[in-house]
Amino acid sequence: MLIKWLETHSVGSVRSGKSLRKGREMKINSLRVLSGRFLSLALFALIVPHGTAQTYTTLASFDSPISGTAPYVAPIQGPNGNFYGTAGESGPNGEGTIYDVTPSGTLTVLHSFEGADGGWPQAPFIMTAAGNLFSTTFAGGESNLGAIYEVTTNGTVTTLHSFDGTDGVNPVAGVILARDGNFYGVTSGTNAPYGTIFKFTPAGKLTTLHSFCLNSACLDGAFPYASLVQGTDGKLYGTAANGGAHGGGTIYRITPAGSLSVLYAFCSLRNCADGTYATTGLIQGTDGNFYGTTTQGGAFGGGTVFKITPAGTYSVLHTFCAESSCADGSGPNGPLVQASDGDFYGTTQVGGTHLNTGVVFKLTPAGQYSTLYDFCSQTSCTDGSAPYAPLMQGTDGSLYGTTAEGGSTNSGVVFQVSAGLPAFAEAVPDFGRIGAQVMILGNRLIGTTRVSFTGITAAFTVVSDTEILATVPTGATTGKVTLTTTHGNLETSVSFQVTK
Repeated sequence: MLIKWLETHSVGSVRSGKSLRKGREMKINSLRVLSGRFLSLALFALIVPHGTAQTYTTLASFDSPISGTAPYVAPIQGPNGNFYGTAGESGPNGEGTIYDVTPSGTLTVLHSFEGADGGWPQAPFIMTAAGNLFSTTFAGGESNLGAIYEVTTNGTVTTLHSFDGTDGVNPVAGVILARDGNFYGVTSGTNAPYGTIFKFTPAGKLTTLHSFCLNSACLDGAFPYASLVQGTDGKLYGTAANGGAHGGGTIYRITPAGSLSVLYAFCSLRNCADGTYATTGLIQGTDGNFYGTTTQGGAFGGGTVFKITPAGTYSVLHTFCAESSCADGSGPNGPLVQASDGDFYGTTQVGGTHLNTGVVFKLTPAGQYSTLYDFCSQTSCTDGSAPYAPLMQGTDGSLYGTTAEGGSTNSGVVFQVSAGLPAFAEAVPDFGRIGAQVMILGNRLIGTTRVSFTGITAAFTVVSDTEILATVPTGATTGKVTLTTTHGNLETSVSFQVTK
């Protein structure tokens, strides 16, 4: 597993792509049966054989020495409607790349990592109202221990902070932009302390809020591999993959001031039937509860999907490997996404009906599970395999993601699943004061006649068919943002938080 790999390898060894890939393979602890060279891939679509009607499309295939390999995170939608992400390894400089891909499938390398600007990007992007992207790299930076960086949509990278060991090492997770205007994130750690939680100001000051440890006196957990999420209560929530009262990891809550409390300790049930090894982050559902996955544990050992209330009441919604030969998937490695239909969607690294290479799944809030797509359904796995990354929903309603393997050169793919989900608008960021300017993303926005925040009309400018700039109007309260377009109304899928 990745934990053991991090505990037993020096930080400097991460400069080897071979070592990093080995760590990823140990993490999923599963058979990889892919071999040989893969056939060239054209853009294709197919009707998926499981669940309700949907269409799976391979948008682009990575080429290891050119565009990189092993995209470990889902892309993010930019103001121009393109999708931006990272490949975790290889590329022209050998240490990963930043790419963008158009909705029609044209992939362009924007940046190739090397040395001081970072290396081995493992974390997702976030975007600010200015349209710039922020994330972390696992290695690289001045001390080769990882970095926080900013990148424009044309590929200009600025290193904002280099970790040096005193402030944490090797962040696997990305940063989030909290409603106080600061960034918050975690480092994974390779030795004591076993990971940290930090605050990073726009001015460039990093403060360690909490250090994890791994002994009997430390019940807070260890090795936080997943990004934080800010709840509607203003507090930050996250998971630790190991440690805690039962050694199976924890779910924790921390205030922006650094006061941490444990909400749940995994492996509380016999044989870890409640799940263990939570390498994925949480999301807050529209019902106010938090949802997540564990990579291992559960009644059948293939991981779980769980729900936990802000008060700490925990329940398992689905246990993987419940079907024969793990046809329902096994080892979910990414957080869930709650789509515009209210249901949850995700991926598993392995399992499924084709060569143990993972699935896309759907889960209703009531716990009804269905498999939407089995990877390696195409000859030579040209449709991709091993989706380490979670899904993201584009404003067109489609689900997008990546696989770490498969494709035309076995370097991974970017894919789209269209399942008839409603289109929506997205506010970036999803919070702001009265008078603040926010970016609103969508599709077919030309001709928009009104933007309103909880029914209060806002001043706005239509920048393009995929972007509007709007000003939070006086009198607006926390709630949905609605766009009146020539094609009907579009509403944000999550409530916009009006801050003071």
